[in-house]
Amino acid sequence: MPHLLIVDDDRDILTLLTGFLEKHHYQVSIAEDGDAMFSLLERETVDLIILDIMLRKEDGFSLCTRLRSLSQTPVIMLSAMADHTDRVVGLEIGADDYLTKPFDQRELLARVKAVLRRTSERLSAAETPTRPMLHFGGWQLDVARRELRSADNSLVMLSGGEFDLLLSFVEHPQRVLTRDQLMDLARGSMHAAYDRSIDVQVSRLRHKLEDDPKNPTLIRTVRNGGYIFSETVKRS
Repeated sequence: MPHLLIVDDDRDILTLLTGFLEKHHYQVSIAEDGDAMFSLLERETVDLIILDIMLRKEDGFSLCTRLRSLSQTPVIMLSAMADHTDRVVGLEIGADDYLTKPFDQRELLARVKAVLRRTSERLSAAETPTRPMLHFGGWQLDVARRELRSADNSLVMLSGGEFDLLLSFVEHPQRVLTRDQLMDLARGSMHAAYDRSIDVQVSRLRHKLEDDPKNPTLIRTVRNGGYIFSETVKRS
């Protein structure tokens, strides 16, 4: 039974979501602020966190940033603000998905299932010793360990979403991939077509991989097409 943690200071929402998710066979814990969230994470293993942005104490953005320095536990962020900027910020700091209030509980359930499925697939891949080591332009991508290293063997920190997107590029080099194709490959088919998270993740990858992110040569934009990973990839 997957263990979910809901972080929200609205007790009505906590009660509503807890009852709904428990009916769908999830173990649910709750926290009303960051202190309670981190305290619970020290004691128990959590498979996914549903994190509200508008908290009375420390906001969800700050909590997600702190969490990402300690853990890769997947996060779905909730917000009453429909501003596109909030969605971008949430994805930039490492959230796995973002949902705007008010939302249909069934949509939240579908997104929880999708994020947990992707997490399970990543863990299965990490446990599979036959996954290759991929080399491109002096970089080394260790699929089993989910690590990226530079030419001098320095470890480059990637979020789960950034790693999945880079792996999608590296496994399909020198081929134009549309945003929808990249969303399906890297994030699953649950994301809506208007979701610009791919552009955000590409920008973050460019800042970590490219000598000049404003004039990228590794991950190039194809006008009216999508993106292309231009480097030759070797496997070992």
